[in-house]
Amino acid sequence: MSLRRTFLVEPGSRVRLDAIDASDTGNHGSEDEAQATIAEDLARLTKLQYRLYAENERSLLIVLQAPDAGGKDGTVRHVFGALNPQGASVHAFKVPTAEEAAHDFLWRIHAATPGRGRITIFNRSHYEDVLVTRVHHAVPKETIEKRFDRINEFEKNLVQAGTLILKFYLHISPDEQLRRFEARLEDPRKQWKISDADYAERAYWDDYRKAFEDALERTSTRRAPWFVIPANHKWFRNLAVARIVTDALDDLGMKYPKPSVDLKEMQRKYHDAAAAAKS
Repeated sequence: MSLRRTFLVEPGSRVRLDAIDASDTGNHGSEDEAQATIAEDLARLTKLQYRLYAENERSLLIVLQAPDAGGKDGTVRHVFGALNPQGASVHAFKVPTAEEAAHDFLWRIHAATPGRGRITIFNRSHYEDVLVTRVHHAVPKETIEKRFDRINEFEKNLVQAGTLILKFYLHISPDEQLRRFEARLEDPRKQWKISDADYAERAYWDDYRKAFEDALERTSTRRAPWFVIPANHKWFRNLAVARIVTDALDDLGMKYPKPSVDLKEMQRKYHDAAAAAKS
């Protein structure tokens, strides 16, 4: 069974994250064994990105959501770092600015979506507005309900305009999160990433789990599916995301556009120019 099928949140299905093994690695035994597979898929990804750019008819939007220390930054670095930056961008959505907060919650999101031929990765996204706001009761429950409808309509519009949307929830266990916090405390290169809020938010783990489950159930659609990726093992997270993205791009059947010039005439001009250079 393909990884897309294995980790897909089927539209209309119930999601129970605590029943999903965050340490699952499928039939991949070790990181060493998986490295060749990851390298192959990243090579495919670069070729598919070039085809997407050349075709210039569609775009790709990747949405990454996860608990704190869930691996969003690592996925961007180790998977999407293979992309040509001329045709790709990453947007990290933090607390809205005063200007952003003065508009509807999707205003800043829509402005960051990819144009034709481009790939955009959302490191956190519009889903923060049905997750953090729900857990901390920042908006009424009725507002959250309406936002689900607006998100589905927003993503439907993007798909109809030619955007492929793939959404990934990076699933880690609370014990793994604590280990990653400890690793950050011990690594001088990562100590800047630790804050009091990281530990304070752990008190809301179950609330966030329920909020994520609700979001996955309410917004995984055929046109914009969610995938729950077991992410305790970073190497398997990278493998799974890379494979799902490349398989989905492959299925688009993208084609290079036909030349806009007469190739025979161009060849004649080349040979004339080459002959003149030798004389």
